[in-house]
Amino acid sequence: MAEDVRVGARFVIPGAELRERFSRSSGPGGQGVNTTDSRVELSFDVAGSAVIPPALKERITTRLGTRLVDGVLTIAASEYRSQLMNRDAARERLADVLTKASAPPPAKRRPTKPSRGSKERRLAAKKRRSDVKRGRGGRFDD
Repeated sequence: MAEDVRVGARFVIPGAELRERFSRSSGPGGQGVNTTDSRVELSFDVAGSAVIPPALKERITTRLGTRLVDGVLTIAASEYRSQLMNRDAARERLADVLTKASAPPPAKRRPTKPSRGSKERRLAAKKRRSDVKRGRGGRFDD
């Protein structure tokens, strides 16, 4: 049985809700490359999950809208030659994606006025630039 995946402090995905598929990984790998199924595809049904609170589920589905196929999020891992390491990498990546997608939206920016010092610095820089350009009069003494 697959082990559970903790998604930050928000919720835990039970291993029963995860589906794993194994296939042959591409790339170099020596003699065992044609026989070992080291690539892992980890699928999680976000829309049909009972462990995600409804408010978070709505936020996650809207943020991951382009990555979901019929409400299912699929993560593929094939960077390691070992199936076990690819399984761990896929689980880590799944937890990371769901943590970022379930994060609350950033606070709204409160507009502020520029300070007096910043206005003076901006005007002084404009004056210096103006003097530099005025110095390029194009007068050549031949």
